[in-house]
Amino acid sequence: MKLIRVRAVAIFFTLILAAAISSYAQSPTIVVQWNQAVLQGVRDSTLGPPMVARALAIVHTCAYDAWAAYDKHAVGTQLGGQLRRPTKEHTLANKNKAISFAAYRAAVDLLPGDKATVFDPLMAKLGYDVNDTSADTRTPSGIGNVACAAVLAVRHNDGSNQLGNLTASGVPYADYTGYVPVNKPSTVPVSDLSTVIDPNHWQPLTYNNGTKVVTPTFVGAQWFKVIPFALTSPDQFLAFISSFGPALNGSTTFFQQAKDVLALSAGLTDEQKMIAEYWANGPHSELPPGHWDLFAQFVSARDHHTVDEDVKMFFALTNAIFDAGVACWDAKRHFDSVRPVTAIPFLFHGQQVQAWGGPGKGTVTIDGSQWIPYQPSTFPTPPFPEYMSGHSTFSAAGAEILKRFTGSDDFGASVTFAPGSSVIEPGLTPHNAVTLSWATFTDAADQAGISRRYGGIHFELADLVGRATGRLVAKQAWKKSLGYFHPEKDDDRDRDED
Repeated sequence: MKLIRVRAVAIFFTLILAAAISSYAQSPTIVVQWNQAVLQGVRDSTLGPPMVARALAIVHTCAYDAWAAYDKHAVGTQLGGQLRRPTKEHTLANKNKAISFAAYRAAVDLLPGDKATVFDPLMAKLGYDVNDTSADTRTPSGIGNVACAAVLAVRHNDGSNQLGNLTASGVPYADYTGYVPVNKPSTVPVSDLSTVIDPNHWQPLTYNNGTKVVTPTFVGAQWFKVIPFALTSPDQFLAFISSFGPALNGSTTFFQQAKDVLALSAGLTDEQKMIAEYWANGPHSELPPGHWDLFAQFVSARDHHTVDEDVKMFFALTNAIFDAGVACWDAKRHFDSVRPVTAIPFLFHGQQVQAWGGPGKGTVTIDGSQWIPYQPSTFPTPPFPEYMSGHSTFSAAGAEILKRFTGSDDFGASVTFAPGSSVIEPGLTPHNAVTLSWATFTDAADQAGISRRYGGIHFELADLVGRATGRLVAKQAWKKSLGYFHPEKDDDRDRDED
């Protein structure tokens, strides 16, 4: 299953990122080079959002653990300071080689489909032998191999079912917890209410994905059992999340949140449509976790990062986003809540409503049972429950880490869409060029969250609670990261904002 990919978005952002990086004299650090390679692996894969977050975190944890052997203070996540080399060996060449072997071993393990096309060629370009499987920790390649092996030994048994060994099917990441949806699958729009057994719960959707008719199951139904990075447990923030929602059928909030989504749908501007498309991460893109890795690459170029800075930034960032996915998917499994694509037809069936009517139709008056979200027909809504928003949780966590690492919320990035470049309404939207810009990381995260309301994917509570939870997760992940960077003292960059 390939989650939403919007080609135009990937192209535009790639161009603006490339322009930003090319304006600086220095080449991307080895960390950025491996991040770029792994993001290509993500684009070529079929992984869902929490799996992407986990994969990126593992690669950057392996890279960090290998690099730590060549730092005076840092310790690895699995072997502590056992791999530390003498100060005279703390050279850039040794760091680059150790990082590369660690990242390579992790990337091949997690994204094997790109071994021959992406990861092997990068190793060759760097002048490293992929067949060097040495475990001699007196050498950089040995450091990288050993550091990565220690991380993978733990992560292969972290509850994700990456290896498929927890299910008879052997399919990687398959659910082994026995999840069964309450509601029957429905085509889109959800006009047959007999499929809605309980309007409080998620409903699988059947649609043509551009190649064939599919009915995706709950992607990541087992994620509430995944061992996190810094969280004390996957449900650490569940009490906080539960105190706000989700709204239940029959309540004023349940009805009002659906009316709010309808109002957004009816009033969509070109800018709001492009916001919905940009943040959705369309064909050949990286999904929300990878999106923030692209932002980190922008920061690396903007701030002229060294390898030392990048390895720590990406380590903290990806692990916070990984934990954000664990917390979010724990809530999704716990509440199993209904999406707007089901709730709105259920509530407004037989009533005339105003809403976006489909590509090129603008705002129309329709029976509520015919409502559809502003999404491609080949991917009308993601295949997992609504509460909370993954986009909001991932993005708030990512923004908080970049803010804390750089010591400022200043971002300064933007993306421009040419007239007619919409994927959902090609040739029609936007009528004029649209530029999205973010003065701060927080602005970007907030826009990522509201984009899913513009797209008809989430209700307001799922967005706002996701943002708040993402910040809580990031704060905890940041503290744990600092403990690895400087285990002997409290780092003076720990700017807690209670």
